[in-house]
Order: sequence, then C-alpha cells, then structure tokens
Amino acid sequence: MQTILGAGGTIGSELAKELKKYTSDIRLVSRNPKKVNDTDQLFPADLTDSEQVRKAIAGSEIVYLVVGFEYTIKVWRKEWAKLMKTTIEACKANKAKLVFFDNIYMYDRDFLGNMTEETPIRPTSKKGEVRTEIAKMLMDEVKAGKLTALIARAADFYGPKNEKSFLIEVVPKNFKKGNSANWFANTDKVHSFTFTPDAAKATALLGNTPDAYKQVWHLPTDSQRLTGKQWIALFAKEMNVAPKSFTLPIWLVGVIGWFVPFMKELKEMLYQYDRDYFFNSEKFEKRFGFKPTSYQEGVRKTLEL
Repeated sequence: MQTILGAGGTIGSELAKELKKYTSDIRLVSRNPKKVNDTDQLFPADLTDSEQVRKAIAGSEIVYLVVGFEYTIKVWRKEWAKLMKTTIEACKANKAKLVFFDNIYMYDRDFLGNMTEETPIRPTSKKGEVRTEIAKMLMDEVKAGKLTALIARAADFYGPKNEKSFLIEVVPKNFKKGNSANWFANTDKVHSFTFTPDAAKATALLGNTPDAYKQVWHLPTDSQRLTGKQWIALFAKEMNVAPKSFTLPIWLVGVIGWFVPFMKELKEMLYQYDRDYFFNSEKFEKRFGFKPTSYQEGVRKTLEL
C-alpha cells in the first residue's frame, strides 16, 4: 500500500497518477478524497486529528506527506509539528517509508541565488522556522536509524489546474481579466518555478527507489534563469496579450496587509523576490537522467486547461 496524505491538493492528485506506474494499491487520504485511478482506495480523514492520521497510515509500505495547510503562521505553528510527529510515529509503527514533500523556506536568504541540497539552513521568516523544525524532526529520526525517509524539495511551483500557485495568481489570471500582471519587489530578479507534473513524477520515482532514501532531493526544475519580467513576457506571448505589469513594493504589501489577511501573511516571504532565486536540481537530473519540462512548454501546458 502506498498512501498519500493530502491527496486532494495539486501535488497529491498528480502524484496519484504517477504512482499508478509502480502499484495499483494506492490510498488517497484527505477530507474529501476523489479517485484519480480506478483502483484507488479512498480514506476520508481530518489530518489535524492525530488518531485519524494513524488509522490512515496503518498497513502502508510508503507514505507521501504532501499536505498544504492554510497559509497562516497561526495554523502552521499549531498543526505542522503535530502532524509530522504523528506521521513519523505511525510510519515507524508500520515499518513504512516516508516521503516528505517540502519547500525552500528554511534556506539562508543570502544563498538563494543557487540553491542546492547543501544550501545553509537559516530561516528568516516565521514560516521558515516551522519548516526548519519539521524537516529537522524527520532527518533526526533518519540519522538515528529509526526511520527510512527522504525529503523531496520543490521551488515555488506552477502547472495545470494549480490554484495555489503565486505565479498563476498574479500573471495569467490577471491577464485573463484584462488587467496588468502583478509581481513583487523587483521584476529584474531571477525566479525559478517547479512544474507540478515534473514534481509529482519525480516524487513517485524517489519513493520507489530504495537507495534514494536518507537524503534530501531537489525536484527537477528547468535551469533557465528567467526573471520576473521574462515570466510575464512568456505568459503574455502565449496568451497573445501585451506584457503589461505592475510591481508591488514590499512596503505597499505591508500596507495592503492591514486590510487583506493573505497579504499580511505573504509580506515576510517577499525577500524571495528582491534577490535572485535559482533552484538547482542537478543532483536529481544526473542521478535519474531526467530532463525537466522547459518553461516554454510548461507555460503552454498550463494554459491549455
């Protein structure tokens, strides 16, 4: 049994498609799971309830933790450490392997220009502190020989049917409304984005590769160094619209945050847009001979749906 915790999200649904290549014994766990493959086993559960998490993991051989909690520090502090602790305990009890789908929030902001699996850990945001805590919790168990697990780490992501992507929200959705694209801080800075179908394919591959465990992997991401301005131009070209844009300075996001809760939550993360943000996935690409989807093709596929 291979079990996906957080199967209702963008990564979870794509991951279920990819796992079909390795097994027909797939359990989808979320509040309201829906079948992706005909043979999927649906397991409705509230992942903030530790007992339900334990039941969801029972009998699993591999567990994929791809949960996306509400984007507020209050929820993250309350739920993430508890979920990680319960998941680790349940995996150990079932002798299950654990694959954790992670982000880059824990990395030192001074090293974002070329992020690798060896980038120094020094969170500079509250959310980064939470991500550091839970990643350490997992890797401490691995180093102690008590758990077989790996971390699959992605950059910010984009792709088809992706309702939680910053890139999709501020560029193509605005163009579709006839508005200018938005960006934060500085459109001349490089910013990598991981294509969600690539991320799912790679996560499934890692989970089913025995010697991939006990380490961190960056998921395959195109190595083109596109700036915010170039991302906007790329979408504009594919959508046949003018590449009009408006850049929100960080101070303005702070002001808007007084009235819009999400913008208040986002402000602490905007250091990722005032400097180059390049995500290096050479380790994965060389190990598996994997060529990431180009940004041009990824944008086309994203806009097809």
